[in-house]
Amino acid sequence: MSHEKTQAKLVYMANQIATFFKTQPQSEAAEGVALHISKFWEPRMRRQLFELIEAGGEGLDPLVLEAAPSIRPVEAPTSA
Repeated sequence: MSHEKTQAKLVYMANQIATFFKTQPQSEAAEGVALHISKFWEPRMRRQLFELIEAGGEGLDPLVLEAAPSIRPVEAPTSA
């Protein structure tokens, strides 16, 4: 899958999550998005999301951007 298609799919998925959590009280919506992505997205997907946000977050729902600081970061692999 091309980088553009992967990125578009990631934006689509993140925005679907945001759409669902918009039905929650506003005070809980961003935290719900962050918790869902932290729990269910593998590190590679979260890393790509953070890269997309750092590049400006084009296409992402504002709720995803609001949730971003609360999404569990991807830890760098440690060498033994």
